[in-house]
Amino acid sequence: MQDRRIWKVAGVSFDHMHMGDLLRQVSEHPNAELVGVADTSRERMAGVVASLAIPEERVFTDWRLCLETTQSDIVILCPKTGEHGQYVVDAAPYGTHILVEKPFAANLADADRMITAMAKTGKTMIINWPLAWYPPHVTTKRLLSEGLIGDVLEVHYYDGNRGPLRHIADKVEITEDEANRQKSESWWYQESAAGGSLQDYLGYGVTLGTWFLDGRKPVEVTCVTDSKPGLDVDEHSITICRYATPYGLSKFETRWGTFTDPWTLQPQPKCGFVVMGTHGTISSYDYEPVVRVQTKAQPETHEIPVDMLQPGWRNPIEHLLHHLETNCPLHGPLDPTLCRIGQQIVDSAMLSAKEKRTVTLLD
Repeated sequence: MQDRRIWKVAGVSFDHMHMGDLLRQVSEHPNAELVGVADTSRERMAGVVASLAIPEERVFTDWRLCLETTQSDIVILCPKTGEHGQYVVDAAPYGTHILVEKPFAANLADADRMITAMAKTGKTMIINWPLAWYPPHVTTKRLLSEGLIGDVLEVHYYDGNRGPLRHIADKVEITEDEANRQKSESWWYQESAAGGSLQDYLGYGVTLGTWFLDGRKPVEVTCVTDSKPGLDVDEHSITICRYATPYGLSKFETRWGTFTDPWTLQPQPKCGFVVMGTHGTISSYDYEPVVRVQTKAQPETHEIPVDMLQPGWRNPIEHLLHHLETNCPLHGPLDPTLCRIGQQIVDSAMLSAKEKRTVTLLD
């Protein structure tokens, strides 16, 4: 019997609180070993180091030394959005597979740099969108692929939370006063670091929306944003994508400042998707145990229980290892080819909001 391979995994940059969630998934996987973590700030790593009991000799303040020392097979990157491109370009020569936590990149040029850098190595890069693992959305894609509501005509998306500073890893809450105090110093609220609700959440909607639309691209994008006085970035955006006839319009709305966080209590409007097709509709809301469907045969809204996610397809760490071990296709929203279409829409939305006009999809 062949020995089971253990994949060596390192985590680099704790700018994004999702690093803690991803490293926990590594620690729970029987085929993975967490061999190192790195960030310039020990304080930023301290909570995760303590909770996962990471030995001191595996904690680094120099990420290059971390990769050289650990000889990692896989690197998880969670830097601020504005630094995704440079981190991937710099890490790629180490010959590792790379998981980049959402969003893809600060802009399309950086996304292309990342794709090019990884193509030279022959290694796999995935972009992790946590919504891609929500059973309602996976179930919705299955029902769409089975033709339950015919050809998809419209995707409507509303998502966000009370704000990125209101929680840390594993959704541990921070008070509103403390979150407001941190805004002036946090990269989430700096335009130069690609902060803002649009950059944080639009990629979710348009990437999964493109997945629902089987890779179809819009021809035009219109976006408006809103932010409070004194803030450098938006906390609310609405993007309208116009697709070639007969597919019409889809809407993608991002919000920092929902009434409640959807993982605790669904706010109104509910966070998630509504998809309209030629023969019906599906509502797919974050964290819910059912999707709600209308069809021509049964126009009254009825509930379909969500699918149980199968081993190898339940979270990004598990799936990346499953892909590397079996050569199975990548889960659609994680594939950089599909993610690039999402980045085209995000860049177009940013330009539209800045110039206050409708723009042709950027390429």
